[in-house]
Amino acid sequence: MPTLRSATASASPAATPSPAAASTPRSVKRRLTSGRAGESPAASRHTSPHRSPHAGAGTACTPKLLSASPKSSRKRLYGDLVAAEKPKWNPRGKPQNFHFRQPMRSLCCFDWGLTANWSCHADPAQMRAVKEALHVATVPSCELVCRDNEQRRVFDFCKACVEQEKAGSLYICGCPGTGKTLSVNKIKDSLVRWADEMGMETPDSLAINCTNLSNTSEIFSKILGQFQNRKKGSSKLSPLQQLQSMFSNKETTPRRMMLVIVDEMDYLITRDRAVLHDLFMLTTCPYSRCILIGIANAIDLADRFLPKLESLNCKPLVVTFRAYSKDQISDIIKHRLKVLEYDVFEPLALEFCARKVAAATGDMRKALGVCRSAVEVFEARLQVANEELGIVTFDHMDIALSKAFKSPVVDSILCLPQHQQMVLCALANTFQHCKKKATTLGELNKSYIEICRSTQVPAVGMLEFSNMCMVLSDQGFMKLGQSKEDKLRRVTLQIDISDIGYAFKGNRFFQKCLEKTRC
Repeated sequence: MPTLRSATASASPAATPSPAAASTPRSVKRRLTSGRAGESPAASRHTSPHRSPHAGAGTACTPKLLSASPKSSRKRLYGDLVAAEKPKWNPRGKPQNFHFRQPMRSLCCFDWGLTANWSCHADPAQMRAVKEALHVATVPSCELVCRDNEQRRVFDFCKACVEQEKAGSLYICGCPGTGKTLSVNKIKDSLVRWADEMGMETPDSLAINCTNLSNTSEIFSKILGQFQNRKKGSSKLSPLQQLQSMFSNKETTPRRMMLVIVDEMDYLITRDRAVLHDLFMLTTCPYSRCILIGIANAIDLADRFLPKLESLNCKPLVVTFRAYSKDQISDIIKHRLKVLEYDVFEPLALEFCARKVAAATGDMRKALGVCRSAVEVFEARLQVANEELGIVTFDHMDIALSKAFKSPVVDSILCLPQHQQMVLCALANTFQHCKKKATTLGELNKSYIEICRSTQVPAVGMLEFSNMCMVLSDQGFMKLGQSKEDKLRRVTLQIDISDIGYAFKGNRFFQKCLEKTRC
């Protein structure tokens, strides 16, 4: 007969095995039971990375939380936040998701072999990825940003030439580092894809960099060599004459269009500009198949040879690539850093770089070089600094910009002998603190002697001082006037005073020299 205790045990929920429990093997149960027995409540709360902070201490969190019912707004919101969480940059190579399997009760149970990961140098793989993304030679895989209008004009021109099977010429000008060559290469690929989609014959392409030519006339030999179905002309004819003959006869002209990209066209300039004129004249032949695109840095080059080309009825379409603005430089750098999936620069540091480069040149290659230099400064700080550095800051960018935009005069000042540098300090004191625009050699000598006394450096004699000033005048640092007496010779400064101060920045000896004034 069943007793009361047996009846109560049979009715208890714990005695009734669930389907999941019935299907769980004993070895798995044993492992789970032993794992729970050794864990503390604090450790069980952190076993899942998706654990909600609002859950109870004794509730085990499972991944099913993120796929809960749509009615739970809290669970949906937390799931979205977890999915959108951006990985952090780990420049020191630390283990980001590191946690202890057992609760750490004392310092003696800490595995000191793991502390090397927390004090190691910069992670080479991540540093390499950052530098590659900022390298000038790295071509963005997706479309170019901030050059949509220019690319559309060039693409529409090339597309019209291919559709009409008509030759044409286009001239692209702009300052260095404004994306001219990169844009044309992207347009060339887009033109090939468009021709394939439209079922048209794909045009051939030829890219020529004029800096690699041994002479300017060699460009016609390279163009002639690309037409494989040409008929061999007489050896007496030059490559230019063979091209002109080929494009003047319908039977000898090639069937496909040829996209000829001539980069660094400035190197084709001769005294009579005959090579440039003959090159653009090839597009005016009756059966020409050339789509000529010339690229040059000189903006005024078009003004110099366009009037002649207009009189020859072969004036090209001109597309100007303006220097990048502050916002464009910032957008391009951020676009390149998207592939890294973590933040590398402070927003203020990027804005500082963009403002400085846009105000100076607008050269995107310069901006990328400055950013790479800032990363290198950051990497060097990681190896010597004890504090935590997790991102490239404004100070790192300031150092990189100072190196990039340092005047060549500063390097020349640093290479001078000590006494000549002290003479420049005396000049800076005279013209900056005393508000003078000119002085005499005798007054400059007095200022120089005062600096030597204050710094306890033996001064040179008047004859040697005069010779030093003549050397500085020959190098362009100052200008010496004419006089019967050396002491009365007029002295004016030919360089910027700020270059003298910047050259001796951080040097205590010369900073002391620049503080001594006598008006």
